[in-house]
Amino acid sequence: MPAKYITLNAKDGSGSYTGYLALPDSGTGPGVVVIQEIFGINTPMREICDQLANQGYMALCPDLFWRQEPGIQLNDKIQKDWDRAFELYQGFDVDKGIDDIQTALSWLRKADGSNGKAGVIGYCLGGFLAYLSACWTDADAAVGYYGVSIDSKLDEADTIKGHLLLHVATEDEFVDKAAQQAMHNALDNHPRITLHDYEGMNHAFARPGGTHYDEKAAKKANDRTLEFLKTRLG
Repeated sequence: MPAKYITLNAKDGSGSYTGYLALPDSGTGPGVVVIQEIFGINTPMREICDQLANQGYMALCPDLFWRQEPGIQLNDKIQKDWDRAFELYQGFDVDKGIDDIQTALSWLRKADGSNGKAGVIGYCLGGFLAYLSACWTDADAAVGYYGVSIDSKLDEADTIKGHLLLHVATEDEFVDKAAQQAMHNALDNHPRITLHDYEGMNHAFARPGGTHYDEKAAKKANDRTLEFLKTRLG
């Protein structure tokens, strides 16, 4: 399975940024933009790309923090890295981040071997951006794992033209019960959105090696994701 870093040009002409690209052995397939947590394109994000490539997807993880600190890779087990991650999160421009995701989607659609379809998968901050990608980009499919702040943008759901799958951790330390209920109230009856709750799970339950990792819940979520992508992207 080949993997490499590529260069993408920002939509606003302000510069260029890198992305980690993993390709299936066949060299062909649908595209998936993997949207980072607050730790940059670190080992877990690259491993997700590699796993998706093994499933037949062209997986691209763009560096969304490049405007603040290009190429950053942080470790969730180190406190100073946590502190830096939250600084980057607080300084992140969501609108420009969505522009960068759209650029990555467009790149994948035009890449050699692409079937012309492209979706997104995001985690934590990336889960929020996956939701917004469903609303604001041309993604054919979007998957969000324990996305934060989705309840602040529920009025955007009517703009979704593709399909969206959200994985919700019921004991998420960053998404309280009121926010979860607001999400269900607004989205449960949307014809293009599916929400799955994971009872007793905390934030980042699907990150291998993480503090709250749960193998059984992660497998259930990942299996649902793969079935969803197969249906929506091919």
